[in-house]
This record gives sequence, C-alpha cells and structure tokens, in this order.
Amino acid sequence: MNPATQFRARHGFVCGLLVVAGCAHYPVNARLAQCNPDAGYRNRTLARGENSESLLVVLAFSGGGHRAAALSYGVLEELARTDIVWEGQQKRLLDEVDFISAVSGGSFTAAYYTLFGDEIFRDYEKVFLKRNIQAQLMWRLFSPLNWVGLVDPYFHRSDMAAEFYDRHVFRGKTFGDLLKANRPPFLVLNATDMSSGAHFEFTQDQFDLLCSDLSSVPVGRAVAASSAVPVVLSPIPIHNYAGTCGFVEPPLVEDVLAHADPSSRTYQRIQEWRTFEDAEHHPYLHLVDGAVADNLGLRGALEGTMALGGPRGALRFLGMSRPRKVAIIVVNATLYCDRGWDKSLQAPNFLQLTLALSNAATDRYSAETMQLFHDAIRQWERESNEPGTDPVQFYPIEVSFQSLTDPKERAYFNSLPTSLNLPPGAVDRLREMAGRLLRESKSYQELLCDLSSEEQSEYSKQTHAR
Repeated sequence: MNPATQFRARHGFVCGLLVVAGCAHYPVNARLAQCNPDAGYRNRTLARGENSESLLVVLAFSGGGHRAAALSYGVLEELARTDIVWEGQQKRLLDEVDFISAVSGGSFTAAYYTLFGDEIFRDYEKVFLKRNIQAQLMWRLFSPLNWVGLVDPYFHRSDMAAEFYDRHVFRGKTFGDLLKANRPPFLVLNATDMSSGAHFEFTQDQFDLLCSDLSSVPVGRAVAASSAVPVVLSPIPIHNYAGTCGFVEPPLVEDVLAHADPSSRTYQRIQEWRTFEDAEHHPYLHLVDGAVADNLGLRGALEGTMALGGPRGALRFLGMSRPRKVAIIVVNATLYCDRGWDKSLQAPNFLQLTLALSNAATDRYSAETMQLFHDAIRQWERESNEPGTDPVQFYPIEVSFQSLTDPKERAYFNSLPTSLNLPPGAVDRLREMAGRLLRESKSYQELLCDLSSEEQSEYSKQTHAR
C-alpha cells in the first residue's frame, strides 16, 4: 500500500470514529451581520399573550445539581397548583411568570419549562430529574468511541456534556426556537467569563456586545456553560465578533456613567460590559459555571437593573409597563453544612481544601447577594412609591433550606450532594419540601392575600358602578 493510500485509509478510519462519536465539531456561535435592538431573543420582542403587565413575577433558580433542579421543579409545581383571579381572569399563578433567571443546576429546570411548558409535569422526571445523568456523562467520557473526539484540541469535556444535553434533554432546541415560540416567560441562563470573572447572560442583548446571533446557539450548550463546574468540566468557548455589526450602546449607559461612583457596582458592571466589546484583545470568551459569579441567578438581574437606573429604566429597556405588584421568588439550594473539620487536629486534604475554599466563597457571596437583594427591594419601594404615582408593591420570597425548622430535616437536605444524580426518593422529598416552604412563606401568603383582596375590591367597584 503506497503512502497516499495509507493516509486515505487512516484518514477515513479517523473520520469514521468521529462520526460514530458524534463530536467532530462543536457548535460555533454565528456572527451577527447587523445589530437590530428590536430583533432576536429579547423580552421586549416577545408577545405578552394573556400574561398581564400589572403583575410581574420573576423566578431565580440557584445552582446545586439535581438538588437545585428538583427544588426549582417543586416550586413550579406549587405555582401550577395555585389558582388566582387577576384582572377578571382566573388562571394559575404559574401563567403569570414573566422571567426565569437560572444558574447551573437550576438552569436545567428553567430551560426545560421555558421550552416545553406544561410538558415538564409529564416527562421531566424521566428525562432528567430521576435519571443518572452523571453516570451517563462519565460513560461517554471513558468510552473509547469518544476518545478520538476528546483528543481534538477544540473539543473538550463540556462540549461532550453540551452534546448530551442537546440531544437527550432539550431535543436539539435552540434560542431561535424560543424566539419562534414567542411567549413568556423570558429565559436568562447565566454563566461566568473565566478571564474577567464577569457575569454573562445568554440573551441577545448580551450577544449584541459580541456582534453574535444567539438564535443559532443550542439551549443545551448554554446550560452546559451555566453548569460547567471548574476543573470537573472544561470551559465552553464562544467567539467574539465585537465591532462588526454596528452595535451602539443605549444612551442610558452614558447617562448612568456620568453620575455613577467609579467604585460602585453599577460603574463596575458597565465596565464589564465594555470589556466584551473589545474583540481585539478578547477574540474569545471561555465560559464556566455561573455559580462562580453568582450562585443564585439573581445578581446579574440586580446589577443590570441598577446599571439601567433602577426599576423604571429597566422596565423601559425591557419594553414593559409599570406593574402594580412585583413578586420575586428566589429558589436557593445552597448548602449550609458542618463538615466536622473543627473536631479534629488533622487538617483537610488538598481536594477537601480546594472544594472548601470554593464553597466558602460561593456561600458567603450568596449571603451577600441576598442582602443586596433585600436592600435593593427597600430602595425600589421608596423610589416607586413617590407622591402622585400609583404605588408598586414588592414581594421578596425565598425558598431555602435555611427556612427549615426541624434540625433532622435540615441535616438531611444539607447532606444531599450537588451532583447530577439523586435517589428518586430524595427528588420527591425535595419537590414536596419546595412546595411546602413556598406555601409557608409570609411574603408569598401576603402576595396571594393582596391579589385576592385587590380583585375583590375591583369587583365591588364595578358592581356599585352598575
């Protein structure tokens, strides 16, 4: 056999393996020819349908593997069971959800519901929650069929995970499919730019900075980026084409910068946005787990609202009217456990130390984010209830293990790992507990009571008018 024939034979064999492995090339985010602020996957481009503008409901799903996914799912189930009457229409509270912002484990539930709606209540347990995703990913990692693909310097462990999620969980759906569906809720999947540590959102507004079209990006790939735990999984790369599509910053940004303190969160957030616009020095972004920047799926929305000048500016940017009631439900699956190291003279090993430093930073940052959240709510209440304007009521609601009063129950849930595999019984207990904690939340009870009272008051006015 001559050298040319040998080369063709080897080349054909390798190509065959790549086809079998199904991982010859990872998806690349497409270039955006011309930036159009009124096109692409943005909240302001979606039809409202029967979702009222007077009631704004936002969900934030935290990270935490299957534990977070199951907790978030339990909250969706409870919202689906909760009937309300608003603006003369009887509906489920779930039908009024406008936004879902999610990170890591919570991204799976958020993306599945946004893509498939009520189908989630029929098949999500089988497709994801009660499926050993972790074992199936490990099998693919160690399967000889995938070794050829993993040798490719541009194909890594997270690419393999992204392909699995795309094919076996999200049915090949892209953000273009979400745009075609044209309905709320609006999905925000959060990751972290490894280079700058900046928060990164899979929205067209974020992709405008990169002059990239989000529509072609598989939702499974965005979820893989949001849940790419550093070291365990590799970063997800995306191309930066900034400066090639005619993107212009909103005038509001310059106005905010002119009055912002350079040490403020708002100023820093805008400077992070501008970093993404520098394609010459940053031709690629490498995205890792969103929990590195924010494990609650909440901080990006808070800082973005501040950067846009508060709720009024954010609502104008999102193309929404001023609501009368705003409910923000944070589903927090963060662990708070005692590892017992203080009881022994022996120091933790290297792996334990590495994980402890990472978890400690994440936990403290999450606690600080919740404090920022409550401070922001109080500030927004003051700003939104100025004389001569209709009052806006805010309802900050948290579903968290910290609300558990039974020490044994809290210890059980805190002992659940942050893996992509949980026993079916644990999944069911998480779902039940999520619904119970939501029902027991005082702020949630106030929301339901106020919705009912206001609707009855409006009905009485209409009756008397007749």
